[in-house]
Amino acid sequence: MPASAVLLATADEMLLDDLLRLAAAAEVSPRVETDLLGLRRCWQSATLVVVGQDLVDPLARTQPVRRSGVLVAGVDADDPEVYRRALAIGAEGVFPLPAEEAALGDKLADTLDGGVRSAITLAFVGGCGGAGATTIASAVAVTGSRRGLRTMLIDGDPLGGGIDLALGSETDRGSRWPELLNAAGRVSAAALRSALPLVNGLAVLSWDRSDVTALPPEAMRSVLGAAQRSSDLVVVDLPRRADPAAEEAFVRATATLVVVPRDVRSCAAAARLVAPLREVASDLRVVAREPGLSGLSAVDVADHLSLPLAAKLSFDRDLPSLMDKGRFDPRPRGALGRTASDLLDLFGLYGLMAA
Repeated sequence: MPASAVLLATADEMLLDDLLRLAAAAEVSPRVETDLLGLRRCWQSATLVVVGQDLVDPLARTQPVRRSGVLVAGVDADDPEVYRRALAIGAEGVFPLPAEEAALGDKLADTLDGGVRSAITLAFVGGCGGAGATTIASAVAVTGSRRGLRTMLIDGDPLGGGIDLALGSETDRGSRWPELLNAAGRVSAAALRSALPLVNGLAVLSWDRSDVTALPPEAMRSVLGAAQRSSDLVVVDLPRRADPAAEEAFVRATATLVVVPRDVRSCAAAARLVAPLREVASDLRVVAREPGLSGLSAVDVADHLSLPLAAKLSFDRDLPSLMDKGRFDPRPRGALGRTASDLLDLFGLYGLMAA
């Protein structure tokens, strides 16, 4: 990170001490300016500018060029004019201290992660047992990575056997969930990505073959937050049971995709799952999987569940045996690859190599 990525500007020594303490906690090395001249000189070169309340009015009178990444910090939370003055310089937020220390600390740490990415996060869950949610989740992640998207695949099911087995990467070196179970608070996005195994450029967080069968919600919250800050696309494979860790992922997902085979029993099972999911998932859609043994169409499945139809899915006949051999390869022209591409297109994830 360049030395000028974060600029702290204030002549208030007590406020500056507070800001430097927060920067140190976030492991950020800021540039400090204590007067208006220095603030104006560095105004456009820093990634993030934190202006003390004492310099907001003098800066506003100079009518600075509007830019993003400007925050106002101060110790006088009762000043009724602080928000009006912040608006005058185009600030995106006001952080009274010490009340908003944690929030301001997160903003400072975001610059260390290379800025805040708005990763599209897709959660996949089977509407019934054996629906194929893990397969389509893996295909979407692999296809996204092939498009040049910075992608992370997260296995959120401790009892699922390990998604690395499907990718043939179970022997690859790198961290698995059991090493991250104590994660809480803010996890470094860069450190997380560098610790995980890479499968042809795709970062994968899976389970090992230990006897750990529970995932703390705090760990899911922290790890998923780090993944979203360092990725263009995050794909999460989740269990059907609504445990607290899974709920954390459902709440934070851009969309939740329920994979449902096109038969009556599967639709009945999915209906029982969808009801509680509506409480935690903001954008719930269905992926209807062939073959339709009972003659149900993809539209029939979506109508039965009262959900939008995201995609139709038919599996390649040889796919299960290939996955057992660790040779997972969703070909672009194959049924699974086409469905994965359709889902990425649906959410605007065309990447560097549009399909």
